[in-house]
Amino acid sequence: MFERDLVGVGLGPANLGLAIALEEAGIPARAQFLDRRPGFDWHPEMLLPSSVMQISYLKDLATQRDPRSAYTFVNYLHERGRMSDFINRKSFFPSRLEFTDYLRWAVERLQVPVCWGAEVVSVDLDEHTGGCVVSWDLDGTRHTTTTRYVAIGAGSTPRMPDWAAALPGVLHNTGLIGGLRSAGLGRGARVAVVGQGQSAAESVRHVLDTYPGVSVDCFMSGYGMTPADSSPFANRVFDPSAVDDFYFADANVRAELLDRHRATNYSCVDPDLLTWLYDFEYQEKVAGGDRLRFHRAARVTGARASGGRVTLDVLRRMTGSTARETYDAVVCATGFTSPLPRRLLGGSFGDTSGVWLARDYRLHRADGSALPVFVLGSTESGHGLGSGLLSNIAVRGGEIAERVIASARATVSTPAARRELAVSR
Repeated sequence: MFERDLVGVGLGPANLGLAIALEEAGIPARAQFLDRRPGFDWHPEMLLPSSVMQISYLKDLATQRDPRSAYTFVNYLHERGRMSDFINRKSFFPSRLEFTDYLRWAVERLQVPVCWGAEVVSVDLDEHTGGCVVSWDLDGTRHTTTTRYVAIGAGSTPRMPDWAAALPGVLHNTGLIGGLRSAGLGRGARVAVVGQGQSAAESVRHVLDTYPGVSVDCFMSGYGMTPADSSPFANRVFDPSAVDDFYFADANVRAELLDRHRATNYSCVDPDLLTWLYDFEYQEKVAGGDRLRFHRAARVTGARASGGRVTLDVLRRMTGSTARETYDAVVCATGFTSPLPRRLLGGSFGDTSGVWLARDYRLHRADGSALPVFVLGSTESGHGLGSGLLSNIAVRGGEIAERVIASARATVSTPAARRELAVSR
């Protein structure tokens, strides 16, 4: 009936966790993952030498689903021969470089088939089977397959301010390394960083560490950077069990709690990095330098590019005064958006303006009818702060895998399916 039980769109960490759960489920669930990239990477432009993960290594691709899995971070350390070395660090937090290497290691040992360089064109409903038809382009050829379910894990989209649209010299922090390299920064150059969260702080440090003699101005809408709330009680908002708590709560209570606990993940900075930045600024004052300046309660309201440089219009919110500053590069550490992936849903889905996600991450129409599509993003408002983050990857992958496998087993158990399977053998 179906060529596949599940087709995954994208193979970032979210769908990678699902692929591993399917592989380890104990029956040969027929799955395939399609990704438009030539091979695996994970925010390669933000792989900074000083960047450290803000979650425990135990929140990997598998441990919270099954600590006996071959895909745990601990097993990765064992196979890489670094177990004792990591233990001696006395830290829960690997570097981002190491965690990316772990993800790549998992991809390399994955048994579920992955097709790289595959650009998914559309996902359409198959009225005959109740599943989906997935269409994708590979090397100039159009391919299609039928599948019981689709899992869309295409990732988030960088958010850019309106004033930054298509301006040369202005980049999102996801293009940090290459963008700064292309700017040709020499001694005396100036870089602006817009934002006040972890990515902004990491971008500021990267410029200061990598480009001697280059100064950085950081524009913050608040009065100063604030530390991430990593206290153990607050961190329970990222527990897998919190997904049920949030999803079944009253909508007003859920919204209030999401706002109350935003400081665990948004517009906040790791305390050690805050200390580094403050010490750097202080030592510059001692030495009479000015490589780092923080513009408090400041909002960039406009920008223009000319002669290879960018001029920003800045509103000083405390006084209402305005100023213009010119830079050799501008980095927007302004976050991401994770809209429902309506662009992938073909015309057979009809009006998708009212679709919503159920607790099991399955897409539903406005009338409540279920669609054969799982979405591994756009879940925060309904499922809580941790639902779309690394913290929940292992458990969510297991939940979706269980649903896929249960449907496959139910189909195979019917007399017609058994006759079809016997003929195919």
